[in-house]
Amino acid sequence: MLSLKNSLAVLKRTNALLEGHFVLSSGLHSSIYIQCAKLLSLPHIASKICVSLSKKIKKKFKRIDLILSPAMGGIIVGYEIGKLLKKETIFCERVKGKFKLRRGFYIKKNSRVLIIEDVITTGKSSLECVKIIKKAKAKLIGFACIIDRSNKKELKIKKKIISQIKLNIPTYKKNNLPTKLKNIPIIKPGSRHIK
Repeated sequence: MLSLKNSLAVLKRTNALLEGHFVLSSGLHSSIYIQCAKLLSLPHIASKICVSLSKKIKKKFKRIDLILSPAMGGIIVGYEIGKLLKKETIFCERVKGKFKLRRGFYIKKNSRVLIIEDVITTGKSSLECVKIIKKAKAKLIGFACIIDRSNKKELKIKKKIISQIKLNIPTYKKNNLPTKLKNIPIIKPGSRHIK
């Protein structure tokens, strides 16, 4: 498996690790943003990360029937992991602000479902996926992602997250920004619209 040091080197090499003042899709502010789309735009390089993550997933979960990913960020990661593990992979997408299954996708009753994302911070998107799994009367077996940047204070997911890279990057609410961030223009790079 790829070490943390080597994984971070891949992120930097692909310009997926950005510094500045970012508003994350969760609404929290951060000085670091991981743009996995930059990593995934170079499949020959991203494959090293995906292969390593797939090995961790295989070691942890003995039986997976289906992989579910939230659009947009999780689609490519879910696809790549599904290809490596030879598992059916589907995604949900926002319709009027809520995740739904479309395009003929469905989850079979009692199937064992793994949620895969690119980055998990608060776990909000993953928890929206959990609702879809429960509605289908299927079983959530866990969560996996390339980057786990969650911390106990913000994380809404109670289960352990399998990740390729765990980063402890501070995040801040809008009304509690450090001076350093207040003086940097805000960038909203995520795919979820924030009001």
